[in-house]
Order: sequence, then structure tokens, then C-alpha cells
Amino acid sequence: MGNQSKILHGTYPDQPQVAVGAIVFEKERVLLVRRGQEPAKGLWAIPGGKIELGETLQEAAEREIWEETGINIRAGDPVFTFDMVDRDDIGRIRFHYVIVDLIADYIDGELRPGDDALEARWVSPEEMDKMNISTVTLKVLKQFFRFG
Repeated sequence: MGNQSKILHGTYPDQPQVAVGAIVFEKERVLLVRRGQEPAKGLWAIPGGKIELGETLQEAAEREIWEETGINIRAGDPVFTFDMVDRDDIGRIRFHYVIVDLIADYIDGELRPGDDALEARWVSPEEMDKMNISTVTLKVLKQFFRFG
């Protein structure tokens, strides 16, 4: 590959990286994945990932959701943007993402974890209290969608 940052899934980048997430609701439930990679490894979160060169936000979200969950979506407009900066023990930046979450419609597909997702589930508001969900995901779902 040649690019050490890419081999290490974006660790110790020399500039911020842009990523997308897709907020998908179906039958009073939201689509979440349990992350298999840092940052936020092991936490439940909105699925998504890095934008590839030449992709629109919507194209990246649709591809990433397919890769992580096996479902097809139609990505819509951005609804939330945030920075995710993670430093190591000596203060060096391990990860720096600018993440744009889009609202999306479920189209079809059989839910299954893939890519860097350990698990993928449709989650009801009641189930969220029993899950280890990322702080930002909780904020987005509760404040902007009154979900949970």
C-alpha cells in the first residue's frame, strides 16, 4: 500500500480526514453498529466511514453502509457535523476525523455485520439504555431526533 496511515486505519494522520455516517430509521428502530476498529472500538455507533476521493457525501454513505451492514440505503442531506480528535498518552494525534452524519432511507437488504463492524442491529429506544453507545451517537439521536 505504501501509505502507513492507510495501513493503520487512519492512525497518526498528517491532516484531518473526512468521514460520513448514515442515520437510518426503520419501524421505530435505528441502525447501529458495534465498532471493531479504533477510534471507539467496541462502542455502538452510527455506521459509516471515510470518504474516498471523488465520492460525494451521499455516495460514500451508501457505500459504507453497504460494506458495514449489508443493507442498501438512499442517503439524504447532512444533519449533524462534528470533530473526532483522539490523542495518545504523549499527546500526539492518533485520529482526527471531521464526520458528517446524513439522514438516510432504508431501501432493502439483509442485515449482517461486515467490514470493520463487529455487530449490526436495528435498535429500539428501550434497548439503547442497555447498550454501550458512543456519546456523540446518543447526543445526535436524543437531541436531534428525540429518539431514546
